Amino acid sequence: MYALRPAAPADYDAIAAVLDDWWGRPIQGALPRLFLDHFHRTSLVAEGPSGELAGFLIGFLSPSLPDEAYIHFVGVAPGAREGGLARTLYERFFDLARADGRRVVKAVTAPVNGVSIAFHRRMGFAASEPVPGYHGPGTSLVTFSRPL
Repeated sequence: MYALRPAAPADYDAIAAVLDDWWGRPIQGALPRLFLDHFHRTSLVAEGPSGELAGFLIGFLSPSLPDEAYIHFVGVAPGAREGGLARTLYERFFDLARADGRRVVKAVTAPVNGVSIAFHRRMGFAASEPVPGYHGPGTSLVTFSRPL
């Protein structure tokens, strides 16, 4: 039902245009254009039957940690949720990371994001307790790690 393809830098505007609506709060600042400029070959876009943006995954293969890959941001259109699209995006990224010899995928989320924490656990990620100061003073994040 959805066509997955590698992302392109030109996809940024369409993704940025839906972020706040899909999350229901201001979130666009968490995904600067540089992620698609520099990591589009390891990021994915899902399109619906009419070519509309249905979802995306922004991820990269760590240039500093040769065994690791990282998923930075994933979004699925509200009308496309509950159909397995997020799982499909993750699995495709896992395949990409495995093909490059990566052995683990990591991600983070806010402790208040129970939906994300539950999803990552269902996908086989181990979740940490909130890590105080992960993104600087006053911030805590839950870290995820999943072996490939």
